Amino acid sequence: MAKKEKEIKETPVEEVTEETPEVQEEVPATEEAPEVNPWEEKYNAERDAHLRVAAEFDNFRKRTIKEKEASYGNGKADAVAKMLPIYDNLERALNQPTEDAAYKKGVEMTMTELVKIFTGLGVEIFGEKGDTFDPNLHNAVMHTEDETLGENTISQVFQKGFKIGDKVVRFAMVQVAN
Repeated sequence: MAKKEKEIKETPVEEVTEETPEVQEEVPATEEAPEVNPWEEKYNAERDAHLRVAAEFDNFRKRTIKEKEASYGNGKADAVAKMLPIYDNLERALNQPTEDAAYKKGVEMTMTELVKIFTGLGVEIFGEKGDTFDPNLHNAVMHTEDETLGENTISQVFQKGFKIGDKVVRFAMVQVAN
């Protein structure tokens, strides 16, 4: 056995070397991140989701209220627009000369009641002779030169204009001087 031990001892041992990269980066000493509790993480995620749903619902509620108010205003404007031919016909009837006083009185009463209904709905009637022309409210269909009237003055009204609040239901059809 001694011979075997000698052979083992005389056998050169291979050195094990590890290959290391030429440049080693130093890892700076950092503070250890606090340990995150999985329950707290889940709670925060659920809370965030809940807040988002609550915000979406609040936005939906506000949008629905706006749409409801707008639909009422649009419906009112449509109803008024459908009654405007009646107003125009009553106005033409009032401008016609007639011998029948009862007929004239009936047309006047009907016109007064219609204007009262319009006023109750918040409808404003505009477009009078002598007013200043406003392209946002008036539709100029004719132009005339008249020295007695000022610049951009309405000289004749063919059809009255109607608006509800800031919304124009029908533009006034007018003739503008100068």
